[in-house]
Amino acid sequence: MARAVFHPAWIPEAVDPSVERLKRIRVVAGVVAALGVYTFVQGGFAFDEMLDNAATASAVLFLITPLTVGVMLYVWRRGGTVRQLKVPLVNAFKLLLLFVGSVLTTVLIFRLGDVFGILAKLVLSLAGLWLAVFVIAGAVRLTGNFFGTAAVHRGLPPLLATVTTWLTAVPDLITGDLHGLSLTMGIVFILGAPVTVTAIALLELRRLGQRYGVRLAAHPAVLPRIAPPPPPYAPQVNLYGSPYNPRDPYGT
Repeated sequence: MARAVFHPAWIPEAVDPSVERLKRIRVVAGVVAALGVYTFVQGGFAFDEMLDNAATASAVLFLITPLTVGVMLYVWRRGGTVRQLKVPLVNAFKLLLLFVGSVLTTVLIFRLGDVFGILAKLVLSLAGLWLAVFVIAGAVRLTGNFFGTAAVHRGLPPLLATVTTWLTAVPDLITGDLHGLSLTMGIVFILGAPVTVTAIALLELRRLGQRYGVRLAAHPAVLPRIAPPPPPYAPQVNLYGSPYNPRDPYGT
């Protein structure tokens, strides 16, 4: 369901599978690192803190994504109009609203579980767990297309991912919240995600520019069209004649 919802058919396929694999590896490594810090370093699974972080990250996404896209539209103003990008922009914004709404709904359900009785709490917990898995699976899907913004400009997903991760890490750096780690390890843990995302984003933008002529500062209307990747190889099937002698139309 997460694939159907967060990677609809209108989102273009990735042109560099190796970069997409790097993104997924980074997401898995980040989740493992976060769970390890919350579980072993802090001496217990800080579930409430993770809910708060999820709500904060959703708020950052909701505010920063449209703002960053707006800045890029201003940069692109000389190469084309906003009207040319209206359809993919609206679709991407709908996908952003859907994901943020899913995250906030998950957080709300877990919070409501502490208010009602045992039976209601059990039902809400089950619903919350299903939604949590749905959101996590959706987040993995969104690492590549970043709310379908690749349909607007191929360079938007790496740019948005970089801006979002840095702005999510800045509050921890300012407040000094090192999640129970030492100063050195805390800084490494906090900066690990934005530094890794930035490195992958720069690699993606570099390949887009070198291989396909896609420049981030250029309006999508003036960029060359990127052909979709070829489908996986499928063996040819001989529909007529003998499979042992394709030249024989009667299979004799």
